[in-house]
Amino acid sequence: MSRANLVTQKRLASSILKCGQRKVWIDPNEVSEISQANSRQDVRKLIKTGLVLKKPQASHSRFRTREHAAAKRLGRHTGQGKRKGTSDARMPTSVLWMRRMRVLRRLLAKYREQGKIDRHMYHELYVKSKGNVFKNKRVLMEYIHKAKAENARLQALKDQAEAHRLRNKAARERRAQRVAAKREALISGEQE
Repeated sequence: MSRANLVTQKRLASSILKCGQRKVWIDPNEVSEISQANSRQDVRKLIKTGLVLKKPQASHSRFRTREHAAAKRLGRHTGQGKRKGTSDARMPTSVLWMRRMRVLRRLLAKYREQGKIDRHMYHELYVKSKGNVFKNKRVLMEYIHKAKAENARLQALKDQAEAHRLRNKAARERRAQRVAAKREALISGEQE
C-alpha cells in the first residue's frame, strides 16, 4: 500500500490530537489496518490502541546559550567587534551616578542614625557627595575617619587652651588677692 492512502487519516488524526500533520506518527507496520479507517471514530480507536501517536515536542536546547553566557561573565565576547551601542548606551553614566549617590547617601544616613556623625557633619558630607568629591564608599569612609580625628584633635587643643586659661585666671586672682593683702597690711601698719 502506498503512503498516499494515509493522507485522510493523517488529517483526521491531526485534528483529533490538536497538532500539525507533521506531528502525527503512523505505525509503518500497520499501514493496511490504518488505511481502512475513514472516520474520526475509527482514527480515535487507532489512537487508543497506539497505532497513531502524537510526536513529542522537539526541544530547543539552551546548552550553547548557557555556555556563552558563562563565558561572557568571565569577560569573553565583549570586545570592540561585539559592541553595537555607545558606551553610554551600554551602561549609562546617569545610572552609575545614581547608584553611587544612593550608596553614599545610605552610608551617611546609617552613620547619622548610629551617632557616628552629627547632623552638621552629615549635611556637609551630603553636599560634598553631591558635588562629586567622593568617588566611592571607601573614600567617603576614609574622609569621615580623618575628619573625626581632626575634630577630636581640635577639641583636645581647645580643652587644653581652656584649661590653661582657667589656670592662668586662677593664678592671676590669687596674685591679686596676695597683692591686696600686702597692701592692706602696709596700710594697717602705717595707720598704727
